Amino acid sequence: MRIGVISTRLNGTDGVSLEVEKWAIVLKRMGHEIFYCAGELGGYTAGGTLIPQLHFDHQSIMNFSHRAFGDGRSQADAAKLVDDIYDTADEIRGPLREFIRSNRLDLLVVENALTIPMNLPLGITLTGLIAELGINTIAHHHDFYWERQRYQSNAILDLLDTAFPAKLPTIQHVTINSIAQNRLRERRGIESLVIPNVHDFATPPPPIDDYTRDFRDVLGLGDDDLFILQPTRVIQRKGIEMAIELVNRLEMPNKHLYITHRATDEGLEYWQWLKREAGVMKVNLKLIDHLIGTERTMSQGHKIYSLWDAYPHADLVTYPSIYEGFGNALLESIYFHRLTVINRYPVYNADIGPLGFDFIELDGFVDDQAIDKTKELLQAPDVVKEMAERNYALGQEYFSLEVLEKKLSEIIASFSS
Repeated sequence: MRIGVISTRLNGTDGVSLEVEKWAIVLKRMGHEIFYCAGELGGYTAGGTLIPQLHFDHQSIMNFSHRAFGDGRSQADAAKLVDDIYDTADEIRGPLREFIRSNRLDLLVVENALTIPMNLPLGITLTGLIAELGINTIAHHHDFYWERQRYQSNAILDLLDTAFPAKLPTIQHVTINSIAQNRLRERRGIESLVIPNVHDFATPPPPIDDYTRDFRDVLGLGDDDLFILQPTRVIQRKGIEMAIELVNRLEMPNKHLYITHRATDEGLEYWQWLKREAGVMKVNLKLIDHLIGTERTMSQGHKIYSLWDAYPHADLVTYPSIYEGFGNALLESIYFHRLTVINRYPVYNADIGPLGFDFIELDGFVDDQAIDKTKELLQAPDVVKEMAERNYALGQEYFSLEVLEKKLSEIIASFSS
């Protein structure tokens, strides 16, 4: 089949872009041809169809979000806002229809664009096009608007319940966890199939090589330093303050906490607060997003490393998220056999923890038991190795590309039946 993937952004190390790449690998392995369309493209999607207004950062799209959810929200403006959204939807309908027709697509995979209303006109356009063309569609939902605080107060609830997500006979809805599956059914009467985030556990993790051998040196870390990795963006739901408190209470020398991703996605206030907290607790906290990219390259005379280059060097990974749609970084930590501290966020409790994984667990705060267990395991590499191997085997059983291929095969078979 000729399959078109549509999203707001298909570039970088965000969860949606990373997961799309895994889907593309599997779909190509199954013999399908993939075409990409988004407001930002790069890496594996370079050469796809670029439509700038699909990006949630496009000025006109950001203006709609401000009027619908931000300080500019007004019930009096709601009717005019909806009219303006539909006008912009009309502008992008033509380029999207051309993407579908010129590539003779048999199937669409819509990645989060019918899920979270970061681009309101795009959701409206896709709903209309899918209905108009009658094209089979997989709507891959990563996080719904009702799961995010910033979208709770809005002036356009009817519009949100029309397109986020749309309920059409040619759409097969896919959620990434059982909580989202249940809430979608309860709120909208829409059934969905759960396909969790996955990883290529069949391929062993790459060893430290000549390119990445100097990673700790670049960070200024010596052999006796403790490298603690927080492999996430700096946004409030990542619970990074718990990682700071954990590091503070470890009472071990030469400990350093590094965050891999940018701090600008939801404003800098949270990052400024984290830096103050780290200063009070005397925790060496650093942001290394300038060293981490989607792939290895050179920039301004220094190396850019991939995210995967960081994991093998870490002594401990912290993942104290308050909320996650699933948890890509957790799968990566399992893949690289890292000792990991997690906060028991709802999806972890529902879909991951019960499978038997072995992590250092927090319950919304850093308790003495977690501190003691972390210190003990940091001094027991043989025990950590056994834990990591068990976790890897469970990852391969439940969250592998082979699991994804089986589920996608079932969906595609259902379209042709």
